[in-house]
Amino acid sequence: MGQLPSRYDFKAIEIIWQKWWEEKKLYAFNRHDREKPTFSIDTPPPYPSGELHVGNALNFAYIDFVARYKRMRGYNVLFPMGWDCHGLPTEVRVERTLGKTKKEIPQDQFLKLTREFTLKWIEPMRSALKSMGCSIDWDTEYMTMSPDYWRRTQLSFVLMYRKGLVYLDEHPVIWCPRCETAIAEAEVEHVDSKKELYYFNFPLVDGGYLTVASTRPELLAACVALAVHPNDERYAGLVGRKALVPIYGYEVPIIADEDVDREFGTGVVMICTYGDKVDVKWQKRHGLPTRVIVDERGRMKDAAGPLKGLSVTEARIKIVELLKESCLYVKTDDVVSSIGTCWRCHTPVEILPKKQWFVKTGELAEKVLEVAREVQWIPSHAYKRLEDWVKSLDWDWVISRQRVFATPIPVWYCKVCNEVIVAEPEWLPIDPRFDPPKLESCPRCGGKDFVGETDVMDTWMDSSITAAVHAGWPDNLDERLFPADLQPNGYDIIRTWDYYLLVRGVALFGKPQFKIALINGMVRGTDGRMMHKSYGNYVSLSEVIGKYGADAFRLWAALAAATGSDVRFSWEGVDFAKRFLTKLWNAARFVYISLEEFDSEGEVNEYKLLDRWIKGKLEELTLQVTDCLEGFDFMGAASRLVDFTWHVFCDHYIEAVKYRVGDKGNNGKAARRTIYEVLLRLLQMLSIFVPYVTEEIYQTIYSSRVGWQSITTSPWPKPCHYNREYVEAGEIVIRTIAAIRRAKSSLGIPLSAEIPLVKIYAPDQYLETLKMCRDDISKTLRIQELHFEQGRGDVAVEEYPEITFTIYTTQGKKDTV
Repeated sequence: MGQLPSRYDFKAIEIIWQKWWEEKKLYAFNRHDREKPTFSIDTPPPYPSGELHVGNALNFAYIDFVARYKRMRGYNVLFPMGWDCHGLPTEVRVERTLGKTKKEIPQDQFLKLTREFTLKWIEPMRSALKSMGCSIDWDTEYMTMSPDYWRRTQLSFVLMYRKGLVYLDEHPVIWCPRCETAIAEAEVEHVDSKKELYYFNFPLVDGGYLTVASTRPELLAACVALAVHPNDERYAGLVGRKALVPIYGYEVPIIADEDVDREFGTGVVMICTYGDKVDVKWQKRHGLPTRVIVDERGRMKDAAGPLKGLSVTEARIKIVELLKESCLYVKTDDVVSSIGTCWRCHTPVEILPKKQWFVKTGELAEKVLEVAREVQWIPSHAYKRLEDWVKSLDWDWVISRQRVFATPIPVWYCKVCNEVIVAEPEWLPIDPRFDPPKLESCPRCGGKDFVGETDVMDTWMDSSITAAVHAGWPDNLDERLFPADLQPNGYDIIRTWDYYLLVRGVALFGKPQFKIALINGMVRGTDGRMMHKSYGNYVSLSEVIGKYGADAFRLWAALAAATGSDVRFSWEGVDFAKRFLTKLWNAARFVYISLEEFDSEGEVNEYKLLDRWIKGKLEELTLQVTDCLEGFDFMGAASRLVDFTWHVFCDHYIEAVKYRVGDKGNNGKAARRTIYEVLLRLLQMLSIFVPYVTEEIYQTIYSSRVGWQSITTSPWPKPCHYNREYVEAGEIVIRTIAAIRRAKSSLGIPLSAEIPLVKIYAPDQYLETLKMCRDDISKTLRIQELHFEQGRGDVAVEEYPEITFTIYTTQGKKDTV
């Protein structure tokens, strides 16, 4: 055996085992092993932001709990790691770092810088995951910016295009003026904001006025109609008439539409192209013209007349001034309304008609919901989030982005006839921005000049094939790994990652890409709000690990909340976990010292009642923990393990057998064998949550005796048969000892001090059991004389009120509690 120091030093221990696990490739997936069942995890690839906060880490903790448990259950586990390099987050972060926009830097230089920064930001995140003890197979690591991953993403585009599921068309799209790119509905964050509702008059062509209320008067030049509800009696005679647009003077029709909210403003709606998604629907429904007055940078175009060149906000102020000058302004009210903002830079979005590439998600919606119902959602209500999202979508998924750092769309256009030329699979990977198509002439007109597509793909086109890529698609798809067994992520990306994986699974494979969706809640700061740097409640994983160690963080993550529920970060909770680890360490030291001359092969002739009691309790615990982990109930499993280890094993059993572990006879052997076996079983199950400390204890005390390479890859314990009667009888003794200990403390008697006399009173059904454990009771509590009698004492045992006792602190004199 090695040595267990008196103090648990996580900083010394954790780095040793982290390196050892990696050097031994202990958690590598064996693709050649056809004997073991496989368990594949579609690990969420994070954006390279430079550090992990405890919210990101919670998700990875959950994943690792599953991976470690399944590995111990005999599965060949694939726990891969990837990095979602592309997308707005990376570009925005690089722009902020440089203090310049991507348009102010040559494209090739900007691409080079984004790759360099991405690699720089990945490194500390990789280190954090390693220090956290994630049992990732690092040989599987990938980056979506690599040429090989480009090839796979581009191939998926080509295959879906050939199936008619990808198309090019002009359509109103959601546009971020700050990022100057189209974004999908899933990338819009809606924020409730206090706004001003402006009332102003539209002159009627044949006389009179009609008052309209709008939060966006700057869009007057984009107005193409006024709408009222067909059953609104106030405006029954106006439908079919015409009004003049204030300031601009052109005519627009007054129409009726049932979607008009009669209670908002005046009940008259200004339809603009485009103020919001409802305007798009009305424009198509009624065949209205389009008048686009906002450009890609969020500035007013020439058609805005006196507002030309102004930002949207500046234009709003200016148009109100003009309305007042024209005596058409009525009043302003304050309202709270929902504003769509860009998920990455939080700029309010616009809706602009643009020629873009789309996926036919509307056509696939029913099939997506059908396969989603085949998935096991944990918790089950997470499916409803997905269903509600799919049913709320109005538009197809726009997948083209006007950015730089992303997977290029493998398309060219003939300069002569505008023929769309989509790459052949064997051409991939390819970048049409720099590379010509691999053909001599246009298949339609014979032209030889081509223009490469400059748009790139939405980052979700990269990360929505991760499950297939992990399984070897398209080169050597391993059917054992696809669909993935587990899809773990937070509920915030059900509408993105889960949804897009399902869309692409249906489109490319005709089935879901995962079997189980494990959805974790969000981590909130100590102030109760969602953790975010701007709120000042952000806590980095490295800060927590630096103060308390990885095991303490991991155990906090398991204990903090039920799976799927939001988690409030608590330094006190991490501190509790650290104190438990100290308790476990001290218990292990007691076992270590007690086993100096222990023969693990030696015979034990007979176990005492309390030995049989804890063995039975351990079998019950094993069943409970196993059931919890099978149901992904980490809180249930961890809390049971902590409670058993701390209270049942340490506070009750160890205290009750301390007096006999040094006994050279059978009683000593039984106690030593029991603490040996119980601690080993606890280390096995606890290793799911706290792998570092359990590995250190195992390697020091057990490895030479047991022979497992690591406690973390040992076989999951199988519950053995036990006699329930021993458990029930032992509980009587343990609860009696605990009650007397509490009474002793209440009397101010040190626990190490002797008591002259204790009388225990109990009915016959308890008395024999208690007498059988006379030595355990008297020597644990340091009682000089212990009498068992009929009758009733001063203090009752809470769990067994028929059992009472009286403590005598001086011979012949009793004391009451």
